[in-house]
Amino acid sequence: MLLPRAGGAAGRSPPPLAALSQVLRLERNRRTGIVFPLQKLERYLAPGTDTAPFRLFQPGLGALQRAEALFRSRRGHAIDYVSSAVRMDHAPPPALPEVCFIGRSNVGKSSLIRALFSLSPEVEVRVSKTPGHTKKMNFFKVGKYFTVVDMPGYGYRAPRDFVEMVEAYLQERRNLKRTFLLTDGVLGLQKADHIAVEMLEEFGIPYVFCGVFGGSLAKVLCSPCYRKPAYCRGQLKTLVPDLLGSSRTKGG
Repeated sequence: MLLPRAGGAAGRSPPPLAALSQVLRLERNRRTGIVFPLQKLERYLAPGTDTAPFRLFQPGLGALQRAEALFRSRRGHAIDYVSSAVRMDHAPPPALPEVCFIGRSNVGKSSLIRALFSLSPEVEVRVSKTPGHTKKMNFFKVGKYFTVVDMPGYGYRAPRDFVEMVEAYLQERRNLKRTFLLTDGVLGLQKADHIAVEMLEEFGIPYVFCGVFGGSLAKVLCSPCYRKPAYCRGQLKTLVPDLLGSSRTKGG
């Protein structure tokens, strides 16, 4: 859930290794494990295995530095909480492109967004262990470039008007450019996740699977649950390459 910090924001310190400069000072193996965690798994692959999926996303140092600058608030580039809404007529004007994060209650949406904005201490990203903590659509502007939308979780303790709220947003928000569908990287897709996929496919909305987990990438990639989406990728028309991210190591 994204909320404006009530006070003392300037004194909040970023978490360890939040800045790229800190990561680059680590010894090589640990640095690679954080920036390109999938590389460490290649030695476990059977001979002849296609390694192209491991290299779908390998930005260079310059790209990483530009990305970090994009998510760091500064003079002339403010990262601001905009507003919250339970209905589309309460949503802010669609002035900027938007990306939204959806997923089951307590899957880790707020933890992921908190990691994205860890270098912007003027805004607090509240994380709760209680499912269903986020009850509204929360809009967050990243300078003059785009808006991040934190959606309520579906499934257990979802808001009563979740379907009306989310379906209306996905169908009517013409400036929505990408949807990130967060799933449990160990449990895999649950029944509610399949319903979300069907909805995105029906609406023709480009989306990305994000596997969120608290442990190692090796454990996730070796799990049969993680491989389940691969069986239906040929039938999914709006799915783009999926991503993995650890809430513990911040790798991914």
